[in-house]
Amino acid sequence: MTKAPQSGLLTESNMALFADYYEFTMGKADFDSGNNAICTENYFVRSIPQGEYLIAAGLEQVIHYILNLRFTDADLQWLKESKATPDMSDDFLDYLRHFKFDGTVYALPEGTPAFANEPLINVTGRSIDIQIFETYLLNVMNFQTLIATKTARIVHAACGRTCFDFGARRAHGRDAGILAARASFIGGTAGTSLVIAGQYFNIPYVGTTAHKFIMDRPSELAAFRDYAHSFPHNTLLLIDTYDTIQGAKNACIVGKEMQASGAQLRGVRLDSGDLLALSKAVREIFNEAGLTDVQIFASNDLDEFQIDRLLAAGAPIDGFGIGTRLATGANFNPLTGEGGPSSLPGVYKHVERIAGEQVTATMKFSEDTGKSTLPSRKQLHRLYNAEGNYVKDVISLWDEDLPDGEPLLVPVVRKGELVYSFPNSAALQAKAKTELARLPAPYKRLTDAEEYPVVLSPKLKDLLKQLKQNRQSKGRE
Repeated sequence: MTKAPQSGLLTESNMALFADYYEFTMGKADFDSGNNAICTENYFVRSIPQGEYLIAAGLEQVIHYILNLRFTDADLQWLKESKATPDMSDDFLDYLRHFKFDGTVYALPEGTPAFANEPLINVTGRSIDIQIFETYLLNVMNFQTLIATKTARIVHAACGRTCFDFGARRAHGRDAGILAARASFIGGTAGTSLVIAGQYFNIPYVGTTAHKFIMDRPSELAAFRDYAHSFPHNTLLLIDTYDTIQGAKNACIVGKEMQASGAQLRGVRLDSGDLLALSKAVREIFNEAGLTDVQIFASNDLDEFQIDRLLAAGAPIDGFGIGTRLATGANFNPLTGEGGPSSLPGVYKHVERIAGEQVTATMKFSEDTGKSTLPSRKQLHRLYNAEGNYVKDVISLWDEDLPDGEPLLVPVVRKGELVYSFPNSAALQAKAKTELARLPAPYKRLTDAEEYPVVLSPKLKDLLKQLKQNRQSKGRE
């Protein structure tokens, strides 16, 4: 008997078990011991793989999950029966059956620049409830923030040239493809090749032809003419199927024919070879033909470093399609071979516990100082100079008054109810662009960027010192 294929694609109705198992084992142990105090967990990024800043992205999908998470009877039955010795008791499963988040979320709005170790999200609620979100929150925030940041670096390197997301086919899965398109648009791309991202998020979608279209005609010139006939208002020709120089000459023929009919050849795309030399040769061919308005677009394993190299050498390229290294958030420099895994080290850590009237700040201590955490529920303040540019950030206790700084974490959910209106994609992109313009240039360099100043408030410093003094006594209890 054959088995029908499964899509493997999650939907709103089957996402409840998108969790690491320890989130349920801890929950049951808490339930059995009666430990369900109100707690706060912080999401923050320990270190930035490339550069010195981040562009926050992914909050909308995280909040959608938190507010819509429900455990079906089928989920709970499977969870009970899937192990040889069932770990989950009926009473704890019944707790999950009636799950509905009734806590509070404060967060940094999407499209806002952020820096290492800053609190980006506070989630406050019952201990069992808020730990169930950990895997999903980290999955979405780490990925989209990584991609939005990578894109911002690419767009910065492009110095005003148009950039498009071409990465869906190389993304690490279907969800990654569409969320990469969203995050890259927040980071500054002009559009995406992925049509469904246009439908879901109202992102401009673009596309021309593949080499297959050219090879499926008796000649390259015939292919160009067919495409120009179908899309006279937006003809962009791929010219490197056989010979790029001859492809440019064929595109000139079609461009002249379009000109005679009152239309205009918009541009050509280079997808292989020495992009620097070829773009210069192609530009010269079009200029000599009087087609000076024809634009040159380039693709083929591009990233911020390659784009910076091309433009610094005078490549006459008007726009870029970026695929693999954008959609995977490639954290390496192909020119030097330096870099690491394509991931963002964001974490979700317990920082505060409230039992009755008793509020206890908590933190993780570690011999590896990079894995220690900052205690308590926190606010993030940003200070600006007279021109409105960033000067420094201050991490403070939640109720600490810092009159010179702008508090950045805003209410998103209160007592389980949404109190925040999520901006559309265009507004998020505009915010990221505006905010990045306020970040001084030394912090945005592709290499050797200066470290942006992030400091702790006096009260947070005092609390940290106090908890360190108490560390040994608590460890012995």
